[in-house]
Amino acid sequence: MHRLYHVPLSPFCRKVRLTLAEKKIEVELVEERYWEKEMDFLRRNPAGKVPVLRMNGRIYAESAAICEYLEEMHPTPPLMPSGAEERFEVRRLVAWFDDKFHQEVTSNLLYERVNKKVTKEGYPDSAKIKAGSKAIKYHLDYMAWLLDQRRWLAGDAMTLADFAAAAHFSALDYISDVDWARQANVKEWYAKIKSRPAFRSILADQVPGFLPPAHYADLDF
Repeated sequence: MHRLYHVPLSPFCRKVRLTLAEKKIEVELVEERYWEKEMDFLRRNPAGKVPVLRMNGRIYAESAAICEYLEEMHPTPPLMPSGAEERFEVRRLVAWFDDKFHQEVTSNLLYERVNKKVTKEGYPDSAKIKAGSKAIKYHLDYMAWLLDQRRWLAGDAMTLADFAAAAHFSALDYISDVDWARQANVKEWYAKIKSRPAFRSILADQVPGFLPPAHYADLDF
């Protein structure tokens, strides 16, 4: 059995989980308290980060690299388009969500509200939460602009770009930090991707001390 060392609300772990599930690759999920920096975990990934995938006796780290590796090794169903320009757009948007969106939104909302409590690093910084709440509006508007022109974020087919975005938004939705009424087409996009079988295990996540809102697992929210 393959094994994924992860944290339930980590968007980077969720992106890998979605990719694995979409490609019907079964894995054992092992929650990793990465912040404790235990030697066994650091041997698996000296960077001290999740996710870490153990597959076929080898160790793979870094979520974007893992997802592209899975795409190359298991190309069906495809999560990357065939054309160079189209593949570039997918990679650009994956980087957008894992870098810009993560820094401006996820780290200011999810990390302040949840991670600090879990890792016992202190209390939430209200200024960062305010900044994250402001920034997510910009990102929702940008996604709406993309979806006005395309069926999915990067084009006419669902790709890793959609999984990268959905991983962040699902984690934020768990703590009720997404205003789904702001952009109707973004809500429609999320409802569409949320209804995929690959999303089932993510919607079943329960984080001790944090209860998701009633709509979190509702496919018709």
